[in-house]
Amino acid sequence: MFFYAVWRLLAPRLTLVLVGNSVLRLPVHSSQHRLTFTRLLNATTDSLRHHPKRISAGLAVLLLGTGVTAFGVAPLVPDAAQLPVQQILESVQALPTQPQADALSDFSFKLFRTEATRSNDTMGTLLKRLNLNDPAAVAFLRTDANAQQILVRAGKQVSVEASDSQKLLKLTMRSSTDDETMFQRLIIERTVTDGKPSFSSRIERAPYTYSSQLASATIQSSLFAAIDEARLPDSVGTQIAEIFSGDIDFRRSLQKGDRFNVVYETREADGEALRTGKVLSAEFVNAGKTYQAMWFQQPGQEKGGYYTLDGQSMRRAFLSSPVEFSRVTSGFSMRFHPILQQWKAHLGTDFAASTGTPARTVGDGVVEFAGVQNGYGNVVFIKHQNSHETVYAHLSKIMVQRGEKVSQGQTIGLVGSTGWATGPHLHFEVRVNGVQKDPMAAAQQSGTVPVASAALPQFKRLAADVRSQLQAAATINQPQSR
Repeated sequence: MFFYAVWRLLAPRLTLVLVGNSVLRLPVHSSQHRLTFTRLLNATTDSLRHHPKRISAGLAVLLLGTGVTAFGVAPLVPDAAQLPVQQILESVQALPTQPQADALSDFSFKLFRTEATRSNDTMGTLLKRLNLNDPAAVAFLRTDANAQQILVRAGKQVSVEASDSQKLLKLTMRSSTDDETMFQRLIIERTVTDGKPSFSSRIERAPYTYSSQLASATIQSSLFAAIDEARLPDSVGTQIAEIFSGDIDFRRSLQKGDRFNVVYETREADGEALRTGKVLSAEFVNAGKTYQAMWFQQPGQEKGGYYTLDGQSMRRAFLSSPVEFSRVTSGFSMRFHPILQQWKAHLGTDFAASTGTPARTVGDGVVEFAGVQNGYGNVVFIKHQNSHETVYAHLSKIMVQRGEKVSQGQTIGLVGSTGWATGPHLHFEVRVNGVQKDPMAAAQQSGTVPVASAALPQFKRLAADVRSQLQAAATINQPQSR
């Protein structure tokens, strides 16, 4: 509590006055030392003139203390027990249910499903597998000319849109064409005329969209077994073998645990992958050594090619194989000759392939001989630079003439079994100064060409992106075998 008091002290002519926390000295003028109200007021006024700040501070503290005390005593909220209580009741009218039931009875929905065609499919079995029950649609599909494309080849994706009563509303199928940039779209739609259902069909053409796919696989037995395990298209495996054929002998050098990462192009029709394009980049680890390649087309050139990531061309003067990568029945070594029934040095390589498989020249050159020759049967000899010569034997058909210039990869004939052959295959030889050499060794020893200096900055930028893509491909998990 704050208070004030006035004391009359025994000391003469002096009175002490306590105001708040301040003490004032007041003079006493009477000889009898008696303090009257008038004299006290005059003394206080005199003190205010001499001590204004001390008096103001004392009054402020006094007022503040009084306010805090009042605040602490006052109640904060009204007593809940004293509040009035009122109960309100209101009736709610239920909404009618019949309009809702009528709306649900008129509700309909559509169903969508996709199935792949099978070799033993009929129009009826295909629609049944698509969960459709529509005899009118089956009858139309059996007779419509455009619809006959559906069952031409197994594995085509057929998509349908159906009503909730399992009737066909729309059927769509996409397929590739001879034009590598376009696909065709078969559309069959249901219409209703005078209450009777009818169908119409049409074929549209549209351009592909392009996308990139990343994949990886590990060799357990062979390249194509790994391709199958990773569920990759065969063409991806063939291209990988072609790209690295100058560095890796895929016939004899693969080891269990070898692995590859690949980025390849797909051509899509409305989101469905229809074609596999070229390999954009690849990495192959063989016996602990890593080989990398990327596709690059130099400015001003009509064709592109594969290069190492430091700018060296993967294209060599000679290919290692005159046919696309395939199972090889006999390498460059001693073997038991199936016709002569004796062991004999097999100075060449036999490539197993079916009759009619294209045989290609492994390098640029000129046709020196094209015709029939003893055990070779139909055979082609091609003369190359630096005293190199290649031989292609047992052909079923010859497609070049003597003196004709040929370029690397050009088809010169078709695989067959003419001459001394027990079955269709291509016998291939490489000769240097008339001496037969191992074809694989000859390919690996041929030179390469680097990227032109003017295109090198652009190449390096792309190579940096390729490294990142191949690293991402290496993280992709392979599908589990079933």
